[in-house]
Amino acid sequence: MTAPFSYEEFTTRNIGFVTEAEQKQLRQAQVLVCGVGGMGGACLQALARVGIGRFALADFDAFDVSNLNRQVFASLDTVGVDKVEATVAQIRRINPELAIETFGAEWTDHLDDLLGRYKIVVNGMDDIAAGLALYRKAREHGATVIDAYTSPLPSVTVVRPHDPRPEERLGYATPGMDWQALTPELRQACLGKELEYVMVHSSSVRHVQLDLARDLLSGKRKRMSFAPMVIATGNLMAFEAIKLVLGRPRLADCRGYFFDPWSMRIERPRNPLSAWAVRALVRRFMARLMRDGG
Repeated sequence: MTAPFSYEEFTTRNIGFVTEAEQKQLRQAQVLVCGVGGMGGACLQALARVGIGRFALADFDAFDVSNLNRQVFASLDTVGVDKVEATVAQIRRINPELAIETFGAEWTDHLDDLLGRYKIVVNGMDDIAAGLALYRKAREHGATVIDAYTSPLPSVTVVRPHDPRPEERLGYATPGMDWQALTPELRQACLGKELEYVMVHSSSVRHVQLDLARDLLSGKRKRMSFAPMVIATGNLMAFEAIKLVLGRPRLADCRGYFFDPWSMRIERPRNPLSAWAVRALVRRFMARLMRDGG
């Protein structure tokens, strides 16, 4: 038997963290979540429980057993089930009044329409090419994208419409290129640029097995994931979405930050001179790592 639902009772314990007026803002807010697996799913769950009233969800994958270690909507009951379908069923059990739009593999065809309506976007994908399309269209439509790095440490970035796109800031070879024309080799090169940034600006290298990192760089291994890191990242992303809705100050910026839970330190980007020196060391280290594994 399903208990009766009341939005006011559902959100009553939010009051104190937010005001009643702010809770009404959250109820009227709408967020586009691209990728409802690891970070995107954790962020979505937090936002649904906060009382956000409307979502558009995009994912083309189905849950599998390897997702059970960190994806909040994955369970033995959902293995083999379309991620969007399974996720919608579960968040409607949290708030049956939610307004939800869903999209599968064709979601990139709807970016102009979606970003014309959804000005807060959570990027939970690991598809570099589709990410290029998302960020480019977000700039055109004045939408803000909340994202995170490929990193063994929780991180979060907030890319506003006027900010440089990640492909520009991280030095990808893709500006001006058709995102659908990316080869597997170019995708790996983009990932390498992102990992270089992570190593320059955080202590991530201390928290991952280097032989596995080498396999990731060479495309021989899928990205490593760990529940505390993934879920913490999703919750950091949710905080940024909430701050955007409520107009709270002190958002993360487009460069973001890393949180090291092992040492309890916040790690912010290095200044340009320090980053230049460390980058030279990181590039030599990465080249040696790949050479030794060859």
